[in-house]
Amino acid sequence: MFTGIIETLGTISEIQKEKGNLHITIGSSITTELKIDQSVAHNGICLTVVAIKDSLYTVTAIEETIKKTNIGSWQQGDIVNLERAMKLGDRLDGHIVQGHVDQTGTCIAIEEANGSWNYTFEYDSTLSNLTIEKGSITVNGVSLTVVNSKESQFSVSIIPYTYEHTNFKDFKLGSVINLEFDVIGKYVSRLYKK
Repeated sequence: MFTGIIETLGTISEIQKEKGNLHITIGSSITTELKIDQSVAHNGICLTVVAIKDSLYTVTAIEETIKKTNIGSWQQGDIVNLERAMKLGDRLDGHIVQGHVDQTGTCIAIEEANGSWNYTFEYDSTLSNLTIEKGSITVNGVSLTVVNSKESQFSVSIIPYTYEHTNFKDFKLGSVINLEFDVIGKYVSRLYKK
């Protein structure tokens, strides 16, 4: 379980394909603190550390993960948001995040707003995911508050700290991002449909 508060950034140093899997090697300031079998969220995708060597570690993504996320488009040199799993007893500064990406979305607007930034994303609403005004959403692993909630799009506002310490600064129009919708909202929505 995660909180959506990004701990640090990592740089992809190598990607190897093996059958339907991708082995991704990443360099990060937290590498020396990691352990084999530890869960780390990468742009919101919970992946298990399978190897560590010096300042680099490797995770493996399986076919299901590749289909549901933007991981298949990652390239050497890309910057990813990293968060280690939360410890019991820690403060929950963001919201409850599982690290299970529901679907991808596309950045359709970026607006500089006098020192902050507004981003608008579009997603396929036929997959039964939804946002609510002032509800929580996870974008590339970052816990954010929804504004301008619509059936197939929503916006978020980014403060300078988040802009500088996540890969939001790399987003462009058309960027494909990972979305994890609020877990409580997903359960309520499912109950409502019964």
